[in-house]
Amino acid sequence: ISEKAASMGGSQMYMEPGEQQKLDKLMMGIAMASANDACVAAAEHHSGTVEIFVEKMNQRAAELGMVDTHFVNTNGLPVANHYTSAYDIALMSRELIKHEKIQDWFSIWMTNITVGLPNKKQTELGLTNTNRLIKTYPGAHGIKTGFTQEAGYCLSASATRGDLTLIAVIMGSPKSQTRFAEA
Repeated sequence: ISEKAASMGGSQMYMEPGEQQKLDKLMMGIAMASANDACVAAAEHHSGTVEIFVEKMNQRAAELGMVDTHFVNTNGLPVANHYTSAYDIALMSRELIKHEKIQDWFSIWMTNITVGLPNKKQTELGLTNTNRLIKTYPGAHGIKTGFTQEAGYCLSASATRGDLTLIAVIMGSPKSQTRFAEA
């Protein structure tokens, strides 16, 4: 975990610079708790730098037909020229749910992850999924919640019943419970 990743703030896993984590633990932190430090660490692991990873995010978005999206960072925190649309989030969500391992990460309700440096204080971090639909809506398999002051409460959710899978994208809700009720 780099200094940059450890210093992200906001929603995080509270990892220490120099700490090592398995990629699947970082992905759980991202999927379940919007861990900003895990977003940066995973990007650095994959591409060497956040900037190169963001370039790849934008290339993949274009391949998926996401014409109203431009990424500037890995975590969705507000910054100039970082934007998307509900339709583009639905396109990305459709692609994500094709991957079984990603669905596994989205649908975990609770888990524990050990964080911290070996030979120093380590902590059991309890992660609880911020998408309550996976617990309360039969057939739901998650996807992602989000919140910033600028964007409000957002949600991309999916559920399958029988042979039908639907995706709902809610953006700009004034309250957390509203996004779940609308989905």
